[in-house]
Amino acid sequence: MTTTTPAISTPAAPATDASALTGKRRIAFASFVDENYLPGFLVLLRSLALSNPDVCEDFLVLHDDLRPASVAAIRALHPRVQFRRVNADHYDSYVKGDQDNYLVRKAYFILDVFRIRDYDTVITLDTDMVVLGPVDELLALRHGLAAVPQFFYGDKTRMLNSGLLVIQKEYLTDEFCAKVDAIGRSGKYELDKHDQGILNALLDGDFVDLDPKYNFVKRRLSGDLPVPEDTAVLHFTGRHKPWQGGEAGYGQAQERWAEFEMTDAELHAAFLEAGEAHHDLLVHFGTPHVERTGDIGTARKVALAHIGAGDYQSAVEILERVHLPVDEAWPHEVYGHALMSVSRYEEARAQLHLASAAPNRAATAFSRLAQIAWVHGDDDQARDYAMSGLTVDPTHRASRIWHQRTTGIPAQPAGRAEDQLAHVAFYMDRQGNAGDKLLPESVRLAFGKDTSSRRWHSVHAHRLFDEAALERVNARKGLVIGGGGLFIPDTMPNGNSAWQWNVPDELMSRIDVPVAIYAVGFNAFDGQSYRANRFRESLRLLVERSSFFGLRNHGSIEKVRAMLPSHLHDKVRFQPCPTTVTRQLVEGWQDPATREDTILLNAAYDRAGLRFGHDYGYFLAQMAKAVKDLGALAEVKCAAHSLDDEKLAFDLRREHGVSLPVIPMYDFDNDEIRDLYARTKLVIGMRGHAGMIPFGCGTPIISLISHPKMAYFLRDIDRPEWGVSVHDRNLAALLVERSRDLLADHDRTVADVHGRQQELWKTTEANAADLRTILGG
Repeated sequence: MTTTTPAISTPAAPATDASALTGKRRIAFASFVDENYLPGFLVLLRSLALSNPDVCEDFLVLHDDLRPASVAAIRALHPRVQFRRVNADHYDSYVKGDQDNYLVRKAYFILDVFRIRDYDTVITLDTDMVVLGPVDELLALRHGLAAVPQFFYGDKTRMLNSGLLVIQKEYLTDEFCAKVDAIGRSGKYELDKHDQGILNALLDGDFVDLDPKYNFVKRRLSGDLPVPEDTAVLHFTGRHKPWQGGEAGYGQAQERWAEFEMTDAELHAAFLEAGEAHHDLLVHFGTPHVERTGDIGTARKVALAHIGAGDYQSAVEILERVHLPVDEAWPHEVYGHALMSVSRYEEARAQLHLASAAPNRAATAFSRLAQIAWVHGDDDQARDYAMSGLTVDPTHRASRIWHQRTTGIPAQPAGRAEDQLAHVAFYMDRQGNAGDKLLPESVRLAFGKDTSSRRWHSVHAHRLFDEAALERVNARKGLVIGGGGLFIPDTMPNGNSAWQWNVPDELMSRIDVPVAIYAVGFNAFDGQSYRANRFRESLRLLVERSSFFGLRNHGSIEKVRAMLPSHLHDKVRFQPCPTTVTRQLVEGWQDPATREDTILLNAAYDRAGLRFGHDYGYFLAQMAKAVKDLGALAEVKCAAHSLDDEKLAFDLRREHGVSLPVIPMYDFDNDEIRDLYARTKLVIGMRGHAGMIPFGCGTPIISLISHPKMAYFLRDIDRPEWGVSVHDRNLAALLVERSRDLLADHDRTVADVHGRQQELWKTTEANAADLRTILGG
């Protein structure tokens, strides 16, 4: 292997790689570990978990040899650890001195870390460090190579201390490694004397300064001085390490290190008292604590962490391991939530009734009981439970939603069953997401002008598909399934299918009318997963049973085909979302003669951690700058598809003093949604349908990409430049530049939108011909 070939690398990301599509930063900690320094590294891991319980990034352990027992000890302290062997051979041409010396071997690591290719930010930590405070600022860094500067006595040369580096992707390149190699071969720097010598020679002082608190060296505490309270990372430089007995004159520093010298059981107990915790760490430390102690409170916390991550079966299993006293309401409520999420409804009811006896958990328990009743088609009982929840707490939002969903449902004239198509979709509530509200009608328009109950029999995807529902569907002339990203595991979880349609396999297999899956999307977020086996089995049966299986973008097609046996791949075809061809579907559509001088801005906040990672503060600051500059082009307004979307306007005003008018689209009917998007000049949207709906109305768009589906759509219309990642380093500048370009010749841009739309319409028309044959006209 040549010196310019990365020792640590991964292949280029495929087209469906979520991080590559969203631009979400991949962050990792990294340390070089050997057997001699293993005690220090174990303390480092414990200190990181206890001082930053809400932080859980990948941790790369670079080593040239570790015993199995050492590997097991490390794995016990971090749920996302990866072991990577370094290759010192490519340093033979320029390393001098004793190659068994730890400083030399650590230098291999310092140089080898630049050969990592699968992360955007790498934070190196020495194994003689202990983390005492928050490191959020390091995670938020986005540019350059950052380190704490150091100065040797009598030498004013600006140099970095290499114990802690924050390295961005522009340094994790073959080009930079080649420069490192060139300086190394010069023989000028002996790594066993100054392990940072090569980096200092290469950077020549050009690095980003970190506050000394992030690499506070022990020698500054000579004379047994106390460790400053704001120290985030304490570095035990020198030959005498804490696990070897330490060094005289540094007693208070040694005491801080000793705080983290503990057993795994002691770590688990301490972590569970540490405050707001990352769900991966909570599961990793809480699970063995529950197994050892049977502690109910910890079991509840771990179960909630599993629920938050969409792993409902694991939530059930952790609570099954402990005895829940009758008078412990909160664990019963969480257990009921987990059970209903895997479709163990009767057991869930029992647990939720126990929880409803406690005033502080009753409203939530009653709302979940209302949900179970509604899922089973019992609106009256659901309304009664919801009212019980409101009686306990009149402000309880979930109870109010279930009460509204089951109150004042208008009766609609029904057509003859033999003339109708059954339609499985997510039918949005009155103040629900504007995009999801429009979707079912858009799907129906693709099958004809009449979208009413005369021609359509509605089947809510989230209601249990039981024998009665099967009988009603089989009485129709066909079944259409479509209206959103139904392939997502957590909007309304169930154990029957593990996606949004709550259908048991046995009942799906007994549908005896033609089945058409129409413009469904694979909607998993970057970092989100399905219950793989249950979803795959349900998906395979659905594809086998269908006469038409159309997905709304090629990214979804690739994802779904990867889960199917090869003989079913050809059944999966492209069917664009009907909202993208709205101008073709709405009878009598007229493009606006004039447009309002506005730019509509939309942001989404569901699953915010998956969307933004550590970058929300950066995103908000960039949006504040963009809004100010966009204001010179047109008036900027916040288009809120849901109530939560208004957070953008609130946060911009509170954090940056930027005010935006808010348009409550969640209160709009379908015609109002289409009309608003048709009359504006440009839409900058984060939600999928804040891009697809205006595009379908003929309006130019720019997508704020925080979910792969945005990139999928732009790739399908061959306009990837109409998207900008929410993590982009130049987010504000790019948004303003691209907005200016699209608005400069607005007629030309609109014509381009129409041309792109026409290509989607051709596919839709071709599919329509097949569907007419399948569904009998």
